Amino acid sequence: MTTGQAGTALGCSIPTVKKLMATGVVPGVREQGRQVFPLAALQQLQARPAADLTAFGTAEVAVLRSDAPAKVDEPDREWIGFGTGLDQAQLLAALSGWWRCDPARVSAGGVLPVTVAGFVVAVLTGLTEWEADGTVGTAGRYRFPKARLAGYLTDLTAPANAADLTAPEDARLAGLLLGTRLASVSGGPIAYVPTRQTTTDQPATEGE
Repeated sequence: MTTGQAGTALGCSIPTVKKLMATGVVPGVREQGRQVFPLAALQQLQARPAADLTAFGTAEVAVLRSDAPAKVDEPDREWIGFGTGLDQAQLLAALSGWWRCDPARVSAGGVLPVTVAGFVVAVLTGLTEWEADGTVGTAGRYRFPKARLAGYLTDLTAPANAADLTAPEDARLAGLLLGTRLASVSGGPIAYVPTRQTTTDQPATEGE
């Protein structure tokens, strides 16, 4: 399938499809020459269920809407974004900050799903503490220094947690979310999704 056909089938734009392909979570994509999205993988993604947030005991859950990995020159990390080529330590550093957000709202949710193109590809927990970058006002950026990578995927078509787990609760939360479709709408990297009803299949809101 072309990226345009894949976007139509998944309900998202061509740039969003390309971003999903660039993370490495879709096996069999052809990146050189004309980009091709495997039909079998597309059919499996179409069948992925929506995230059932009613299982969480909070009013809302924050969602980190991630891009494909990009190299950065920062003292505490080499990369930002999500990609299967990053190891677990690199992923945690890339995903645990710095974001423009309300850190108290992020922490209150207890868990932070990471989505690409509306699919949950990683889950962070351990969000009890945060640090500010020193910016005064609502535009400040924050990171969560004690965040844990509860789970992440290397293959979205056959979701299996690739993280080295030590906490059963982290494994449980990751199992509820990894590989599901989780729609969110936001002008920035962090969105806030109500948990009172099951989210609908609207991945087009991701990365548009």
